[in-house]
Amino acid sequence: MADASVDEPCRVLVAADKFKGSLTAVQVAERVTAGLRRVVPDVEVEALPVADGGDGTVDAAVAAGFERREVRVAGPLGQEVTAAYALRGTTAVVEMAEASGLQRLPAGVFAPLTASTYGSGELLRAALDAGARRIVFGVGGSATTDGGAGMLSALGARFLDEDGEPVPPGGGGLADLARADLSALDPRLSSVELVLASDVDNPLTGPKGAPAVYGPQKGASPDDVDTLDGALAHYAKVLEAAAWPRAAEYASAPGAGAAGGIGYGALLLGARFRPGIEVMLDVLGFAPALERASLVITGEGSLDEQTLHGKAPAGVASAARAAGRPVVAVCGRLALPEEALLRAGIERAYPLTSVEPDVARCIADAGPILERVAAQIAEDYVA
Repeated sequence: MADASVDEPCRVLVAADKFKGSLTAVQVAERVTAGLRRVVPDVEVEALPVADGGDGTVDAAVAAGFERREVRVAGPLGQEVTAAYALRGTTAVVEMAEASGLQRLPAGVFAPLTASTYGSGELLRAALDAGARRIVFGVGGSATTDGGAGMLSALGARFLDEDGEPVPPGGGGLADLARADLSALDPRLSSVELVLASDVDNPLTGPKGAPAVYGPQKGASPDDVDTLDGALAHYAKVLEAAAWPRAAEYASAPGAGAAGGIGYGALLLGARFRPGIEVMLDVLGFAPALERASLVITGEGSLDEQTLHGKAPAGVASAARAAGRPVVAVCGRLALPEEALLRAGIERAYPLTSVEPDVARCIADAGPILERVAAQIAEDYVA
């Protein structure tokens, strides 16, 4: 499709995710646009930064026209942090990583047994206070493995030990859970549409559960993983005895293990689980932008096997292919063969290493190098 069209001007839609650690999704769109215009100064470009529910989700919503709202909430270790959510009309986009993400921990510090999602519950409460009737809850990048207990506590639930005292924060403390009091849960939750947006479909516990699969990324030792898995299984049993008769069923549902089990807490609140990129494309207005485009550029920092399992570029490419639009991708690192790209709906990938073989420089100077890559796309597809 190197000769996009001789009759119609090429209209490019840039719908890429962040290059983690180098560029935000907004910066990726800016650099790609600049690179395209180096070669074709008057090319029509529409930027629609995307995210799959993980970190960067609020930024993508704000770039699409949502209002950024900031509130002070508890970080994963209980320290106060400034976190943001996005609001447009009665729809809110809440990103749990804003309050409870790994980036909220001090450098080099992990707290697999004690990190709490309390601040994520405070973010949800702030969205309710602002009048949200539909909340897209993007989960990923968490520092926590508490099954959403902290979040539920912020929304009015109480988790008590044998002495009637609150159990300690974090997943480890749930081993002491004797009783759950749900009588004071925020009543507004029953009348709000809550959408759980995640690219993770793991259950809460077991060999594919949150502690076993993601705990080590959060500093959990093998003993910690066993402790957390047992504590979360116990937590689900106590909740089932308390007031949620489907608590055990939800524990094995897809998405329950997302973000250290906060997905489980959201499902208990009546959330509907959907792949994060599908939800975000709806929220961001991707379909009408796609209609206006004749070429789509997507991408993320690393195009690899994980990309094919619900990450933003795969979602963008799938939707674009269904609409008959050609897709190319930009990335820092390419670890997929051409056949896999084609199956995903991506005609060609342009890694930064194609113009700068030094990986360290690609990371340090990602912006200028991405502009050079985009100029090559313009030569191949636009000029």
